[in-house]
Amino acid sequence: MDNGVLEERLLASEAEEQPNLKRRIWVESKLIWRIAFPSILARVTSFGMVVVTQLFIGHVSALELASYALVQSVLVRFVNGILLGMSSATETLCGQAFGAKQYHMMGIYLQRSWIVDAVTATIMLPLFIFTTPIFRLLGEEEEIAIASEEISLWFIPVFYSYVFGFTIQMYLQAQLKNSIIGWLSAASFVLHILLSWIFVSILDLEVAGAMGAYNIATWLPIFGEFVFIFGGWCPNTWKGFTTAAFVDLWPIVKLSVSSGVMLW
Repeated sequence: MDNGVLEERLLASEAEEQPNLKRRIWVESKLIWRIAFPSILARVTSFGMVVVTQLFIGHVSALELASYALVQSVLVRFVNGILLGMSSATETLCGQAFGAKQYHMMGIYLQRSWIVDAVTATIMLPLFIFTTPIFRLLGEEEEIAIASEEISLWFIPVFYSYVFGFTIQMYLQAQLKNSIIGWLSAASFVLHILLSWIFVSILDLEVAGAMGAYNIATWLPIFGEFVFIFGGWCPNTWKGFTTAAFVDLWPIVKLSVSSGVMLW
């Protein structure tokens, strides 16, 4: 008799848990997509801008198209991988600070990451300035090596945007406020297509038009994120610029470098 009662209770308990399990799965799925979708949208639109720029440069000449593809696939991917990896340190530190409810530290970690990543980007700057000698050394054709330098100079503002774009994304994501990134990325992608069409197809600005549109569209969401952060939408985590950002930089450097090497 006791076994029968116990079995009935277990069956009743399982029946109660099934709806709860479905509800928990639904709640967790919504939470995951709330965090993941803006990041997915940002990555997709970022890659989309690369493709759109390549399409419009393809209308200029085959030489410019080859130069753009070479710079994008060799230099930009190299720098992108390193800075994206280093920015993952921001995600780790901000996540820990948010979990420990040390919200003020998140803004400090963000500023420290800006300093470390900006210095790293500056160290890699010669890759974009001396592109022609580098590609000559790698055995590329002379025409492509020369044309690549013009393209690579246009990429300098783009790769400096990675310093802020990647770190801010990690900072906002840690506090579940990264939906703004998705909206800004989508808007910048639409604007990029429009500007590319105007600059290249209508104004006939050729490479300058295509790369100028790319630079504008790349920096637009970052300026929007600055407004979001500095404008008071992160009151608990952003307390303004502080000299504390220049203190204890070495642990940030070590974590950033190890993360950059691991992901690169």
